[in-house]
Order: sequence, then structure tokens, then C-alpha cells
Amino acid sequence: MRRSLPRQLLLGTLKLLAVLAILLWSLGPIALIVSSSFKPEGEIFAVPPRLTFQPTFQHYVSLWQHWPDFFKALGNSVIITALATVIAVFASLLAGYAYSRFRARWLAGSAFLLIVVRLIPPIVTTLPLFPVANALGLQDTHVLLAVLYATFFVSLGSFVMRAFIDQIPKEMDEAAAVDGAGRLTTLWRIIMPLAAQGMMAVAVFVAVYAWNEFLFAFVFTSTRAKTAPLVLAEVVGSFDGVEWGTLFAAATVQLLPVLLFVWITQKYLVAGLTAGATKG
Repeated sequence: MRRSLPRQLLLGTLKLLAVLAILLWSLGPIALIVSSSFKPEGEIFAVPPRLTFQPTFQHYVSLWQHWPDFFKALGNSVIITALATVIAVFASLLAGYAYSRFRARWLAGSAFLLIVVRLIPPIVTTLPLFPVANALGLQDTHVLLAVLYATFFVSLGSFVMRAFIDQIPKEMDEAAAVDGAGRLTTLWRIIMPLAAQGMMAVAVFVAVYAWNEFLFAFVFTSTRAKTAPLVLAEVVGSFDGVEWGTLFAAATVQLLPVLLFVWITQKYLVAGLTAGATKG
């Protein structure tokens, strides 16, 4: 008994150190960005770093004055992210329902195809899609980016939704059918409310990806649908040199909404990561 106590204390200490290391690795860069956005320009890269400083909002004022396109692009990011999330969630719900409730060889083949498509690097699909987007008149539009983001994530979303719908007894579908409900009615009135947690988990995954995505936005937009990550890249590549304080201010403004969103919906994110793990 006495020997096991020091061992438990050692294990507890190691676990605590591991958690602190993960937090430092994850939150350290975020803290650096946010604090640097309030530091005077000459203190941002001071060696050794200064933990105490006189905060200033000059970088945010400079961002507003010199980079007004950033806030327009931020609005574009909100629209595109919301649209992509809605499309991906409902497409994943329909696909997850089909994979959960039906059995067919072509369905198994389509599931394999979804996995293959998900494994293809996005850069491989950009060049073939470019002339297609031009032919359809969708170049530099919110709809194009939203559809691309939703398509890229609907494979993962479908399997997440399948894991949640598998936990809903099929007897509920059969009872609804006895009462005269069709497939769509069953999906709308029974499956959706019970799988709402899974839909939120998919929404978190898609929203975080769409908010931060750069490659598709860089290739398929120029002015009208430009997103916030593109303007951040322009700040880095400014001909007048990098205004680091302004860059950190823009990064903070772009970062805070998605951090707040993930913090609010973190329980759904955990549910999505562990979907199906407790199925008997």
C-alpha cells in the first residue's frame, strides 16, 4: 500500500506535466499572437521577450485605416463558412442516414469512393476544377467556395452522422412507418432531433476548416469573394515591408471568432471525435 502511493503520485505528476506541455504547445502561439498585437512595434521581437509592456491599440487602428479590405474579407468568410456548413451538414445527414439504414453493394462502393476522394490532396483537384468553374460562371463567388468546402468535408461528415444514426434504434423507423410516415417524414421528425448532436459536431468540423482554408480561396477568388486568410497573406507580402503589429492584430481578429465558436461547441466536437466508440 505504501509502495503504491509514491507510484500513483509519480503517475499523477507525469500526467500533469504532459497536460501542461500540451497546453503550452497549443496555447503558446495563440498567446504570442494576441499579446504581440498589443505591443509597441519595437517590443514585438525584443530579446529577451518582455512579459510586461504598455499595451497599445495602434495596430488595430492601423489595420482599420490601411487594410479596410480585411474587414470586407472577414464578412465574406462569415458568409462562405455559414453556407458551407449548412450544405455539408444536410448532405452528411442524408448520406449518413442512407449508410446506416440501407445495405447494398453500390452503397459500400460509394463509401469507399468517399474515403478515396478525401485522401486526395486538394491541390490535385484545383486545376481540373478551374475551367469548370469558369464555364459555369462561378469563378470568384461565395457559392463556389461554399460548395467546394462542403464537398471536401462531406465524406468525414457522412461517417460521423452514420455513427450517430446507428445508435438510434431501427424500431423507431418501423413504428413511424406503421403510423404512415414516409422516409422524409421519419428523417425530419425522428432522426434529425435525435442526431442533432452529431449535426453540431459536423458543423464544428466544417466551420473551422472553411474559416481557415487558403488554397481554394487563393485559386478561385480575386476580389468579390476574397476571404480573410488571403488578406493576411497580402499583409505578409506587402511591398512596404511587413507591418508585424498590424499582421498580429489582423490574425487576432481573424482568430477570435473561430476560437469562441469552438469553445462554445466543444462538447459537440468531443462527441464527433468519439462517435461510435460506445456503440454496443
